[in-house]
Amino acid sequence: MEPMKTVITIDGPSGAGKGTIARLLAKKLGYKYLDTGALYRAVAWKVREERINLDNHGALKKMLEDIEISFNGDKIFVDGMDVSLEIRTAEIGELSSQASAIPVVREGLFSLQRNMCLQGRIVIEGRDTGTTIFPEAENKFFLDASIEERAKRRYEELRIKDSGITLEATIEDIKKRDLRDSTRQNSPLLKTDDMIYIDSTSLNIDEVIEKIIESLKESR
Repeated sequence: MEPMKTVITIDGPSGAGKGTIARLLAKKLGYKYLDTGALYRAVAWKVREERINLDNHGALKKMLEDIEISFNGDKIFVDGMDVSLEIRTAEIGELSSQASAIPVVREGLFSLQRNMCLQGRIVIEGRDTGTTIFPEAENKFFLDASIEERAKRRYEELRIKDSGITLEATIEDIKKRDLRDSTRQNSPLLKTDDMIYIDSTSLNIDEVIEKIIESLKESR
């Protein structure tokens, strides 16, 4: 089967549920799953560890040339260290959002993402997977939800790790990320005409997955 028929991209704004949907969809189809957001969070973690200024693009480029990021199941490793929990904090999330708007960071991770997916049979989710990473994929989706619903979902996820987080602060964070993601110069968040749009505001996880499976072009 042609690989591009078995690459499924899911793009959408922060808190839309892309990670959960992509992970479960991949499991149901027997596909691999690539969380591009985790890649950017891993880079943000390394930036913080090495105290790199995001304005220092030379240092960022050097770090990206040297960094080793790998997945093992649900775990993600940076230079051999398991950072699966460390990268899921609100602080790393914000730093990741800032870093992802920098062209040298996006360029540094572009080939890594392509190489991970070229064999096909993979679900990849993020902000630009169907526009920049795999524009030629034949099954592309845009998963969305209202700001209030997305903030509520993100808040429920974050408060387990950060008891000081508030719903109001999470709403403001979502709004800030939406603006940054949609207005950045390189690879902004976009819904293109060849993407199937799904509003998950009033849908449960199973209903979203069913909608995606029903919409898949012959790929299985």
